[in-house]
Amino acid sequence: MSEGVEELPDDVEALKAMIIAERLRSAKLQHLLDVLNRMHFGKRSEKIDSGQLALALEDRNVSMAEAELLVEQGEEATGIAPRRRRAADEPRASLPAHLPRHEIEIAPEAGCCAGCGGALHRIGEDRSERLDIIPAQYRVIVTVRPRMACRSCGDGVAQAKAPAHVVPGGLPSEALLADILVKKYADHLPLYRQAQIMARQGVTIDRATLAGWVGRAAGYLKPIVDRQKAELLKSDRLFVDETTAKVLAPSSGKTKTGYLWAMVRDDRPHGGVDPPAIVYSYMPGRGGMWAAKLLGDYHGILQVDGYEAYGQFGKAGRPGGPSVLAYCWAHVRRGFFDAGGKGEGAPIATEALHRIGLLYDIEREIHGRTPEERLAVRQARSTPIVDELHGWLDAKRRRMFSGSPTLKAINYALSHWVGLVRFLDDGRIDIDNNPVERSMRPIALQRKNALFAGHELGAENWAAIASLIETCKLNAINPAAYLADVLARIVTRGDGEPIDDLLPGNWVDTKAAEMTFETSVIATAA
Repeated sequence: MSEGVEELPDDVEALKAMIIAERLRSAKLQHLLDVLNRMHFGKRSEKIDSGQLALALEDRNVSMAEAELLVEQGEEATGIAPRRRRAADEPRASLPAHLPRHEIEIAPEAGCCAGCGGALHRIGEDRSERLDIIPAQYRVIVTVRPRMACRSCGDGVAQAKAPAHVVPGGLPSEALLADILVKKYADHLPLYRQAQIMARQGVTIDRATLAGWVGRAAGYLKPIVDRQKAELLKSDRLFVDETTAKVLAPSSGKTKTGYLWAMVRDDRPHGGVDPPAIVYSYMPGRGGMWAAKLLGDYHGILQVDGYEAYGQFGKAGRPGGPSVLAYCWAHVRRGFFDAGGKGEGAPIATEALHRIGLLYDIEREIHGRTPEERLAVRQARSTPIVDELHGWLDAKRRRMFSGSPTLKAINYALSHWVGLVRFLDDGRIDIDNNPVERSMRPIALQRKNALFAGHELGAENWAAIASLIETCKLNAINPAAYLADVLARIVTRGDGEPIDDLLPGNWVDTKAAEMTFETSVIATAA
């Protein structure tokens, strides 16, 4: 008898339940395999957007969970002890230690032994944890400022000064403003949807009012973003990229295309100590003049793609000297992938991807090491691969037909070769500009949900608030806590006072937004 057969039950209904469960598991794995095969190897026109793929997989998981429940209920009906089946791709959640624990103890109904009637005593316990939620609840902060007078002389009245707020005399606390900003620019929840959520709790605030609050908050936050940009321009190295941002054109009812430019500092791959940071800037265009306006006289290392607008910074005759332009191997790799690499009909593109993959293998090994260590490894192991790749690409180029997608990828690589090999001579330089590419994903999500900005000033507000939120994420800071605290603090400062302590990389939570409530009377709506 083969292994496992002796464990099969004799009951027909139990066998049916086991067969259904096995078919369910097989269908689940086959479905996932089909989706991934389609994503990676299907025709370009049939490939699934990564966001749509995530939604499809969510729906698949929902359906599979429902089917598993039906199987478990069938097992219970046939007298088989149901067992929870954890799918191979279902992670086991680990609940953070900082969350408060609310213990519920369930003791046996009988307080005495069922066999002899003797008293029971505790010999151990089983513990299980489930994640619970207390639904978000709005509250009203009632600030009371007593007017005090002297009974002896009767001269004068004393009263504490009203605290400063982002919206003076208005409804929102700084914590509420922070929540609105995070929902709009981090969770990509438009203001009209936030207004609907508030209305479900009986709080009626129209979208225009919410927009006014966001605008005032942005006005207070922009000086922090300007200061952060000034700090980034002092860095030895920056990643730079740009993406489209639709803006409503005045008096036309149509949209025009503007651009959000991103500057990123992230020195963690080579052990740098400066905190990572992002600054987005809205510009009406994408040409060289806008790149020059963004970067000014910056002369450090620029990690960019091959867009021609950046070429001006590497010219020898540039006032103050040229910047070091380091180009992106991820763009080279993408060109060969689009040419058919990993398929069966493009062996040259496939071989190019394999050789580039060897470079990335080395980069993964040296991630986080010092620049000196990275440089030594690259010169010993990466330089021979790159030199051989250059000769191989040049030889293949001479034998290919004009117009070939693979030839286009080869020409792109060879025409940018000087910038591509910069990483071999400086351990601070990354092999690609993926840090700034990743910073564009939240912009793309916001663009899908908001479609366009209603005004150029709105696009500037978008850029400013997104800069702080995404910098918080890079530094593992809760953006809601940061914004609530910083908004409560910055309204108390004059124009000339320093604000470096409010930059996300320097921020220490003072709970300023909560401190304003210490002398307040808290009341909830009846």
